[in-house]
Amino acid sequence: MRLGVLDVGSNTVHLLVVDAHRGAHPTPAHDDKSVLRLSEHVGDDGVLSKAGEKALLAAVRRARQVADEQGCEELLAFVTSAIREASNGPRVLERVREATGVDLQVLTGEDEARLTFLAVRRWFGWSAGRLLALDIGGGSLELATGIDEDPDVALSLPLGAGRMTRRFLPSAHGGGTPSLEALAELDAHASRLLAPAARRLAAAGPPDLVVATSKTFRTLARLTGAAPYSAGLRVPRQMSAVSLGQLVGFVSRIDAGALSQLQGVSVDRAHQVAAGAVVARAALRAVDVPFVAICPWALREGIILRRLDALEGA
Repeated sequence: MRLGVLDVGSNTVHLLVVDAHRGAHPTPAHDDKSVLRLSEHVGDDGVLSKAGEKALLAAVRRARQVADEQGCEELLAFVTSAIREASNGPRVLERVREATGVDLQVLTGEDEARLTFLAVRRWFGWSAGRLLALDIGGGSLELATGIDEDPDVALSLPLGAGRMTRRFLPSAHGGGTPSLEALAELDAHASRLLAPAARRLAAAGPPDLVVATSKTFRTLARLTGAAPYSAGLRVPRQMSAVSLGQLVGFVSRIDAGALSQLQGVSVDRAHQVAAGAVVARAALRAVDVPFVAICPWALREGIILRRLDALEGA
């Protein structure tokens, strides 16, 4: 069957269309993405602005049209932290449903961690042993560990690259160079939030493999020498804590405009690279690992796999 997965995140609205069959590897058929930066439309009062709602409606309407054109038999649509945390989120989602017919489901941070973990487990298989999965999004950082397909511990922390850029690195958000003082403040903040999470993860048992996934980690890995996306999904990729530390030093001396010219860095996310690098370094330090493997599958694939499992069990 042909499935569409619509991911409304803090940065983008991303439609992934796959051909999925029982017992088979989901095959990507179409990919469509628009930059929305919904989180930037949420004010200090927690309300998503009218402009943000209008942009969301337009993006979902367009994604629904593309999904129909691609022949999707089912559209699995969900939202993450930006709408989840907006005080008027439920009303906005109702208006989106009425205007587009798309029923956006709200995922909790723990949902995100569990579904991402499922995707990582399926990618690396049972032979990987106990997995620890890390995922930096625009609004949050998800961490999960386990020996099965459902993790023993699944956590979500408000340490997303977009959120941290706006809070700690306003100069980078404006296209400039982040100050060393601001980077240090962000590092200290991330370390404080990660410390209790790391203790919970450690109590579950030492991981046999630590895996990082999603756009922020893939970008950081590319900047530290990992193979480009064009080399294929099955090319092994990893990133060391040492190289990540060197990258933090590099991004502290270069502005977002120059970063956007580097291979592997998208223009719309260049300003978030510094914050993402600092949070990633703090995460690796907190869980005390020398390197992470990079997984090409993440939340969207987890949604697909969970849906296929439900169909097979019906």
